[in-house]
Amino acid sequence: MKKYKFTINGNIYNVSIKGMEDNQIDVEINGTPYAVELQQEIKQPKTPKLVRARVPQPTQEQQRIPQQQVAGFAVKAPLPGTIVAFAVKPGDSVERGSLLFTMEAMKMENQISAEQAGTIKTIQVQAGQSVLQDQVVMIME
Repeated sequence: MKKYKFTINGNIYNVSIKGMEDNQIDVEINGTPYAVELQQEIKQPKTPKLVRARVPQPTQEQQRIPQQQVAGFAVKAPLPGTIVAFAVKPGDSVERGSLLFTMEAMKMENQISAEQAGTIKTIQVQAGQSVLQDQVVMIME
């Protein structure tokens, strides 16, 4: 026998379940016996309801993306990928259209050329390293 306490419209009821057979349930509510006929079983959802916390809005300072300060001309990766090989090294002079490096992106090798003439100042990444789109790969003067 199971005992429950229900509050309905502010009234407290002591409920005891005496027995259950097929769709007939024998209950006792506040000492009075009742025969209750069950129409259908109420199914509980199997997946819990997810409640997410509200995300605080970022301040204006947090919304500002810091810009990298570089002296000279930054050569950036045009798309995400992996640097395969460099065709130049620091100190090399290059002309506009000269091959700078080869990168693999989306299973294709892409050759990245110089957009302007200059001298390679530094190389920021190594061959075999993965880069993101617009990540600085090298600095030219």
